Amino acid sequence: MTGPGETTPKIETVQPDEALPARLPDAYAHCASLVREQDHDRYITCLYAPEARRHGLFALYAFSLEIARVRALVSEPLPGEVRLQWWRDLLEGQPNGEVQAHPVAAALLDTVKRYRLPIAPLTNLIDARTFDLYDDPMPSLRDLEGYAGETASALIRLACIVLAGGRDPGGATASGHAGVAYALTGLMRAFPWHAAEGQVYLPADILARNGVIRDDIVRGRGGPGVLYTLKELREIARNHLTRLTSLTDTIPAAVKSAFLPVALVEPYLRQMERSGYDPYRSIITLPAWRRQWIVWRAARRS
Repeated sequence: MTGPGETTPKIETVQPDEALPARLPDAYAHCASLVREQDHDRYITCLYAPEARRHGLFALYAFSLEIARVRALVSEPLPGEVRLQWWRDLLEGQPNGEVQAHPVAAALLDTVKRYRLPIAPLTNLIDARTFDLYDDPMPSLRDLEGYAGETASALIRLACIVLAGGRDPGGATASGHAGVAYALTGLMRAFPWHAAEGQVYLPADILARNGVIRDDIVRGRGGPGVLYTLKELREIARNHLTRLTSLTDTIPAAVKSAFLPVALVEPYLRQMERSGYDPYRSIITLPAWRRQWIVWRAARRS
């Protein structure tokens, strides 16, 4: 792995990926469709990856979607815990049920094998997402950054390994900062839906400093304290972007498409700073053409 000030490591040329087994094209097609429909920002960035590697990225992102939506599929935490355990067992070689009947599971296992992906980051992602099943407030900024690191940062890191053909390409620190910036921005964008569901991802220590408690948020109040907290989080996200920029030379060219979703962070943050922004009602988004243009421009720069 490389650190600040180190140059980009070279990645050895790899042979094109082997043809997919006959049963897997449909599974990978399902993953691509799921990502296109539910995570369009990442879907756009996949189109800038080498075609032979896209199926692995779609499998990773579809897996992340499956884990992220568990809360929406259950009425209480315990069934959600059971669903998450099914994924843990799958990754640890103890599947419960017919794996091939689940297209995302089949594609994920093939991607893990094909690119020699480490299992720990995937199971850590599942463990981090256990937080989503409950209505406990995020205790602190440190906990929030840890959550972001085990979800979004880990996903970028794994995507880099796929793009590097199963080799460690370096850039772990860059992945960390990129993922935290992306995750914080995503959580702030999702604030209206989370608040309505009783979920609070804003760190309790920052909220307390601004005179807000969890109940204020889930009841749709909080006043200036909520705005101050979100402003502080935007600056924290930007700080991670700045640190990512300082690490650009540690990111091999072959894996830079894994970082393309981060190009949308600053435009989304600016949307939150427009006049009339209401964290409980404002929908933070960009037209599809503009998102595509931002990603295209970032891809050309990289």
